[in-house]
Amino acid sequence: MTENQTARSGTAIPEDVLILMPVRNLVVFPGVVLPVTIGRDKTVAAAEEAVRTGRKVGFLLQRDPTVDDPAEADLHRVGTVASIHRFVTAPDGSRHVVVQGEQRFRVLDFQEGFPFLVARVEALTEPARASVEVEARSLNLKRLAAEAIELLPQAPAELAGAVRAIEAPGTLADTIASFLDIKPLEKQQLLETVELTPRLDRVAELLGHRIEVLRLQRQLQEQTREAIDERQREMLLREQMAQIRKELGEDGDGGEELAELRQSLESAGLPADMLKQAMKELKRLERMPESGAENSMLRNWLELVVELPWAKLDAEQHDLAHAREVLEADHYGLSRIKKRILEFLAVRKLNPEGRSPILCFVGPPGVGKTSLGQSIARSLGLRFQRVSLGGVHDEAEIRGHRRT
Repeated sequence: MTENQTARSGTAIPEDVLILMPVRNLVVFPGVVLPVTIGRDKTVAAAEEAVRTGRKVGFLLQRDPTVDDPAEADLHRVGTVASIHRFVTAPDGSRHVVVQGEQRFRVLDFQEGFPFLVARVEALTEPARASVEVEARSLNLKRLAAEAIELLPQAPAELAGAVRAIEAPGTLADTIASFLDIKPLEKQQLLETVELTPRLDRVAELLGHRIEVLRLQRQLQEQTREAIDERQREMLLREQMAQIRKELGEDGDGGEELAELRQSLESAGLPADMLKQAMKELKRLERMPESGAENSMLRNWLELVVELPWAKLDAEQHDLAHAREVLEADHYGLSRIKKRILEFLAVRKLNPEGRSPILCFVGPPGVGKTSLGQSIARSLGLRFQRVSLGGVHDEAEIRGHRRT
């Protein structure tokens, strides 16, 4: 019995078995060089034995990464045979191995009596002959890989050349699958796919999805950058405008007042179309000299817009019984008018957001038109406002003109 055939426990390790190293959330593919961090006692013992005896190891993915001491049932049956190039112990005590995957394998049966996992395995060989369909899929996968590398912000320039230099379709699929940002279970499914055609198709599908995500990410970054550049440009222009006004002696406190006016407009609760128009007029005011003819008129109009109660609405009380009591207490008779008012209030209660008709009371002075309006306001819990329009003959005096 030689030293290469004996584990540290003194039990001989047959030549036809493979030392196994369970890993969490990591799939090693053939042809790929990866650093692997190890920390569990059995895994460390397996790595030390493989380095001491020069044997290869087999990496198997755990089904549940939270299991600290995995048994046979906790491991997938298909893994990758790898050779250990380096075994490093870091200053903090952690251990790392640099491995290179070589070939797929399937576990036949586990062997007992060793301080780490050991199993008899069978090698899974890839098809040696590539068809025209496989070559076409390989070329398509190289094209997708080049596009993905171009979209990656920090990808080295030589990476695209390295991918193009891979000739074997299986190695190409495994290399791309190893670096894809997908779940470990999806990588395990790719590892278990030995046939080239379905493996190339699946890798191309996953890579195409990743490309779409990268495109959308780049588009969002460009939009964000453009918005930031536009705001920076606007701030620079405002600063230059303020300096010009200061040189012309037109600075004063106008800049602060306009800034306060802008803030007041933004917080006044204006509808979107009205806010857009108000901001447009505010920009005109900012460009307008204080001695301009329209300056004071435009400023007064904007201040009036701010003072209007755009977002201040009193809550209405839709209690028809209370409204009937108020109308009966305030007015004698007028049954048809009271009935019409209650119908109006009922429709308003059923559809508060609807655009209902406007009640219009017509009659000579003293018949109760104003008091009916007061009763309606009291029944709804709203404040009553009376505007006398006696002698008005032009609607422009009510609606206003030229921002008055």
